[in-house]
Amino acid sequence: MKTKFNGILTLLLALIVQFSFAQDRTISGIVSDESGPLPGVTVLKKGTTQGTETDFNGKYTIKSKNGDILVFNFVGMKTIQKTVGTSNQINIVMENDNVLDEVVVTALGIKREKKSLGYASQEIKSDAINGGTTKTGNIASQLSGKVAGLNVTTTNNFGGSSNMVIRGVKSLGGGSPLIVIDGSPINNSSTFTGGNDYGNALSDINQDDIASMNILKGAAASALYGERGINGVIVITTKNGKSGDDNSWGIKFSSGITVGTIDKATFPEYQNTYGGGYGQGFDHGNDYTNYDSDGSGGPKYDGSLKYHWDAFDTTSPNFGKKRAYVAAKNGPSSLFKTSFTKTNSISIQKGDQSKNMTFTYENFDSDWILPNSELEKNNFSLKVNYDLTPKLHTSFYSSLTLQDTQGRNTTGYSDNLMSMFRQWWNVDVDVLEQKDSYFRNKAIASVDNRYGNISWNRKSPTNSKPAYWNNPYFQLYENAGSDNRYRSFSYGRITYDINDNLGVTGKVAYDKSMLNIEKRIAAGSIAMDFGASENTVPSGYSRQDIARSETNLDLMLNYNYELVEDIKVSGVLGANLRKNDYNSIYASTEGGLVVPGIYSLANTVKSPLAATENQYNTETNSAYLTASFDFYKKFYLDATWRLDKSSTLPAANNTYNYPSVTGALIVSEFYKPEWLSFWKVRANYAEVGSTADPYELQNSYASAGLLNGVGLYDTNYTKKNSNLKPQRSKEYEFGTEMMFLNKRITFDFAYYNTKTFDQIISLPVSTATGYSKKVVNAGQINNSGFEAQLGLVAVKNDNFTWNIDLNWSKNKNKVVSLSGDSENYQLASYPGGVSLNAFKGKPWGTLIGPGYKEDKNGNKLMETYQSKGVTYARYIKDGSKNLGNVTPDWIGGMRNSFTYKNFGFSFLIDVRKGGKVFSTDMYYGLGTGLYKETAGNNVRQTGVVLPGVFEDGTKNTIIARNPQAYGAVDGWKVKPSEAFVYDGGFVKLREAAISYSLPKSALKNSFINDAKISLVGRNLWIISKDLPYADPEAMVGGGTRSYGHSIGSTPTTRDIGLNLTFKF
Repeated sequence: MKTKFNGILTLLLALIVQFSFAQDRTISGIVSDESGPLPGVTVLKKGTTQGTETDFNGKYTIKSKNGDILVFNFVGMKTIQKTVGTSNQINIVMENDNVLDEVVVTALGIKREKKSLGYASQEIKSDAINGGTTKTGNIASQLSGKVAGLNVTTTNNFGGSSNMVIRGVKSLGGGSPLIVIDGSPINNSSTFTGGNDYGNALSDINQDDIASMNILKGAAASALYGERGINGVIVITTKNGKSGDDNSWGIKFSSGITVGTIDKATFPEYQNTYGGGYGQGFDHGNDYTNYDSDGSGGPKYDGSLKYHWDAFDTTSPNFGKKRAYVAAKNGPSSLFKTSFTKTNSISIQKGDQSKNMTFTYENFDSDWILPNSELEKNNFSLKVNYDLTPKLHTSFYSSLTLQDTQGRNTTGYSDNLMSMFRQWWNVDVDVLEQKDSYFRNKAIASVDNRYGNISWNRKSPTNSKPAYWNNPYFQLYENAGSDNRYRSFSYGRITYDINDNLGVTGKVAYDKSMLNIEKRIAAGSIAMDFGASENTVPSGYSRQDIARSETNLDLMLNYNYELVEDIKVSGVLGANLRKNDYNSIYASTEGGLVVPGIYSLANTVKSPLAATENQYNTETNSAYLTASFDFYKKFYLDATWRLDKSSTLPAANNTYNYPSVTGALIVSEFYKPEWLSFWKVRANYAEVGSTADPYELQNSYASAGLLNGVGLYDTNYTKKNSNLKPQRSKEYEFGTEMMFLNKRITFDFAYYNTKTFDQIISLPVSTATGYSKKVVNAGQINNSGFEAQLGLVAVKNDNFTWNIDLNWSKNKNKVVSLSGDSENYQLASYPGGVSLNAFKGKPWGTLIGPGYKEDKNGNKLMETYQSKGVTYARYIKDGSKNLGNVTPDWIGGMRNSFTYKNFGFSFLIDVRKGGKVFSTDMYYGLGTGLYKETAGNNVRQTGVVLPGVFEDGTKNTIIARNPQAYGAVDGWKVKPSEAFVYDGGFVKLREAAISYSLPKSALKNSFINDAKISLVGRNLWIISKDLPYADPEAMVGGGTRSYGHSIGSTPTTRDIGLNLTFKF
């Protein structure tokens, strides 16, 4: 009887359990992708119409029973089905659909379906950032040629910055996009001081941390950032840790090495027919070369024996000996070495259904093409997401960058080896003999032999001091500067779900950077201007410390309601408090170093000037509101509003509003023939702006030193303005997105029109006022243009795919007005009387300078002049001629990617059409006889007749010969600056990569889950360019004010690398 009772009891319990599993119960979880929670994901019980959507934090709840199948669906993501089991929590990680990526991160870190957006944006995934090229140390360069409307210009400076312009220059003073990481802005200011480019924030970001970069191009996309959104926004989303049920570890290790050599198309080709000097004769007698000359316009090489510069170096094997008068065997290109860049990184992930983390460490070690130039960078980052309760969600991210750099290249004209090689060089000189001389003399260094500075241009046989330039190896080793940077960025975020429709989020973010710069002039150097006083000194030491920080506090109320069936509204009501701090201190020795080789501020000949200190603090308080309406998933209407209150503007003008409204209509919901997969039209209007720099409202006094022990103070020579207003920008945009043939073809097109006015600039005024400039609200710049993107899946089958992505954009710019009657605002000045300008009625970036004066028939006018009793002819110069505009006519790119089984191959073509460049290198270098053009067709022997006419109409018949007159045929002496203006366009093979992934079958018995090997390359080939011997993309510094100027740039490096990646 007892046995029967136990059996019946067991049966009843089993029935109860079975019955309980058959009842609906609450299933909850979080749906995310690699960059975080996904809002708006549809969750349906398969075979029914019962379902729900995830909220702003990717959270959902649904009634379901054991055995039900939940279907998770989101546009642009692969559909996932999950069977309900015993657990009441199901977390899902969705993957992008390979056909189309439709999920993007927008302003404030909000994820949206791309089809719902009423403005243009373009997202670049991590594979496109890291997978097809070498690591450069600055992620801005990885965007070149990939984004319609984004013009990226690099500097070729070691560890330097890159400049980005979206949809044309909008401000007279230039500007760059705002950088946002996981919804929090960071400071992206470049540091360019003392002729050195020390990079910007994009140099500090670990590329392996990035899940995606979304470029918000127009005002409507960036309006929620208010005063900081005028130049567009680049939204960076970092990777999250893995989520799942198993709480397992995931480890990714990657290692790579890149070798780089100079692209010889970006470095001079020297003539080897004529030697140093500026005439037919030898200045010190026929037994001596022109050893003190910094040009190559001298006598023709004939192999005769002469004393060269090293005949006077007591340590040289050639001391006191004559050598053949021939061109050097090893020219300046021999100074460059093969660069080696090593990168090693490890990423560790762990997670379960309620929490996940990822930790990444990367070591970046670069030994550059110039001797004694090294950079090491260590990046650490940690990201943790943790759901403390089903309603309380937290997220934390922190990154740290430690960077040490030695031997950054100097830019510009003075103290720049590249200016020497490109403009003022003696082709008699063998660079490797200069190297031997430096190391020989360094080993026995004393004051008498100038600490190894036996240069190729000595003052006399008995005076080894350089006449013009240091020995290049002495310059690189003894005068090498150094710097180190500390950069940290952290944020913490906490979200509480009040209910299914409301949530509140609090967030704090802190960005801190510290840069220490040390510069040295070794004893024995050629005297130069240096230090706080900028006096000419024979040696010296300086130190500068720069600290920047930014703090952001945000409080947001997130809402999401279904007003009626299929009509929904969602948005954010929030407030932001932002504080920026800047501190800088600079000090230097005066009069030189007391003890050579001791680099200390205390080791100074004269009492140093007081340290120069700069400090500013700014605050901005903001409120913002967004409302996004979804009508039947066919029409989307968005409105945003932001209010900013800035501490840098006067009380009467310091509060201002930035509105936007956008609309998107899904035409394919109403009209959809078989060939049409999707069609959307969009339109928007928005206003953004920019505030003033600190302390532009009132003049103040600054210390000007001492006079007889009494402190002196003077005022800034720029008149401040207590009535400043914020700069404003208004834009409207129209666009369309289309997909054809089952999404095999995608197309995106946009037209925009932007008006930027009330710009804050410093205009020149009469010095009779006591000032040289005044700060005003003035000027209007209009931009309008087109952007197009085309994607093609050319071939797709089981084994082979071929994808083509093209982008193209054209911007038209015009300076509509300046202040009052002003017709021009000079942006920068270059050698040769050339300047960069904003002329009223013309595009921003007009080059003005001496040009050819022409008669009514277009003939170049000439005049005669005398030199050493000989009559020559030269061109008459028109002193202020329009030499063209520096901005490109259009930019574009084409990326092809192929896969065949486990192999991958891709390449990127980058194109820039038009835009003028003035070459200071050619302006001087042709005149000094460096380049091969100056020796062609025997111009220095038989001479040439320069084409042109005199003012009376007669043709020029005077023969010009370079040996007879300094620069009589070419260069600045005879031709105007217009002759050295070139087209700045190019076509480049920017990137190429080939990869192989080991098949899973080969790894099934190992602890390795994935293994991949890649051969990658960057800057592989300049297919076409007009600018001689330089890269038209390379600039002096990272700002727009160095546009259109080629001077002393380091040659472009052609990089090829090998990468290995393992996942465990």
